[in-house]
Amino acid sequence: MARNKSRGAAEVNTSSMADIAFLLLIFFLVTTTIASDKGLAILLPPKQEDQPPEDVKINQRNIFKVLINSQDRLLVEDEPLTDISRLRGMVKEFVTNNGRDPELSVSPEEAVVSVKSDRGTSYKTYIDVLDELQGAYYELRAEKVGITAEEYRNLDQKDPRQKELYDRGREGLPMQISIAEPTNIGGGQ
Repeated sequence: MARNKSRGAAEVNTSSMADIAFLLLIFFLVTTTIASDKGLAILLPPKQEDQPPEDVKINQRNIFKVLINSQDRLLVEDEPLTDISRLRGMVKEFVTNNGRDPELSVSPEEAVVSVKSDRGTSYKTYIDVLDELQGAYYELRAEKVGITAEEYRNLDQKDPRQKELYDRGREGLPMQISIAEPTNIGGGQ
């Protein structure tokens, strides 16, 4: 029997392959969500154009100093502190002193919490310290309006009743946390 040599090799019709690949590409582009890290919600000061920073005179009594070294050790008000969780209570006491103790702030409006770190400080310790400092203010504001700190932080500012609570909590309790530029004493990362 003779074979028909004029018949070529079988071909796969690929004319619609490009269309299918294109549709799949569009499907995955539309349905995929790209995670974007938002970072820290810290408002940076505006860039000053060729002007020297103005000197702000603050009474040393109104400054609560927190220093973090490159070994993640804390020095709070010139005393070593090993338990970061104690920091929240110390800040609350400092801010709400209202001039009773001559070693603490004169009033909540004048109290400033100063944080200075080293370039070798770990991010975890730095963020833990900032969380404790902000937590102290949120607890004070929540106590002022009679709710928990968690409820205060979750207040919806679009709702007029909740916004009024939020504003009443902030009144007279400004969150004045000063973050100083890190030093390079203990080495850098």
